Amino acid sequence: MRPFQGFLIEKDGTAKEFKYENLSKLQKNNEILWLHFDYTTKEAKEWIRKYSNIDSVAVEALLTDETRPRTIVLNDALLIALRGVNLEPNSKPEKMISIRIFISSSLIISTSRKDILSVTEISENLRRGNGIKSSSEFLVELTYRMIDRMDSVIDKIEERADFLEENILEDEHKGGFRAEILKIRRESIILKRYLAPQKEALIKLYNEKLTWIDEYQKIELRETTDQLIRHIEELDTIRDKVILFQEELVNSLTEQMNKKMYILAILSAIFLPLTFLTGLLGINVGGIPGANHENAFFIFLGILGLVVISQFIFFKRKNWI
Repeated sequence: MRPFQGFLIEKDGTAKEFKYENLSKLQKNNEILWLHFDYTTKEAKEWIRKYSNIDSVAVEALLTDETRPRTIVLNDALLIALRGVNLEPNSKPEKMISIRIFISSSLIISTSRKDILSVTEISENLRRGNGIKSSSEFLVELTYRMIDRMDSVIDKIEERADFLEENILEDEHKGGFRAEILKIRRESIILKRYLAPQKEALIKLYNEKLTWIDEYQKIELRETTDQLIRHIEELDTIRDKVILFQEELVNSLTEQMNKKMYILAILSAIFLPLTFLTGLLGINVGGIPGANHENAFFIFLGILGLVVISQFIFFKRKNWI
């Protein structure tokens, strides 16, 4: 991530980008100043603490390592913390990345530790000369892009849940689905845990009365909030679905186990009298019937066969097999 980005934004959507070294020499008239820092850098800590001239609550919030999504009104300015899904290569989307923003009609200070695609896109639009034209437009654009980017992540989780629904009852190797069910449940629970407080922050955001946010932009913020609420509801639905899949999987595996135990019980019942007879006639004492008869072994095998046939007829009549 770049440690610093700075823009002087004109009201026509054009902007002048500058480096950190030029920040102290900056001449600001009617432009909007947007500063985006990596909050772990020395420059961010020094400038925000000494030269930003913003509320101390905002200073600490912009530089803190961990923060919960929230919205705080500071006179006619806002302090807002948001989270977005992590779409970096080989990263887990549920390991969300956060951004903190102090925003007023003429000043925007945002901080994060990692690159945020929504911030990158807004920056690129400014470089092309067709970017945001006001602080309120920045707020609307950023919140929309961060919430909208969650669509693809939640859709992929839903597709995996749908795949389970289609295959869990047909696939013979049901045990392989257990890890996937647990993974989907874990992802949906973590995402919801992060998104639920963000919903409250956005609801508070569009309900606040600030002079630089007009009614139409409040409607746009409300639409973004509704989209976030739909995401949370989808995560609830996915979680409930995989819970049902897990119960069905447990029932199926239990049924399979019961069938195997039933077969073993039948075999045990068949061999129990045979084992008794062979054990009884195999004791090494005198008086065993047929001990001196030349065909005694074959006669005994016939008796054992009759016992098995009798057992089979008995089990069949009892509907045990």
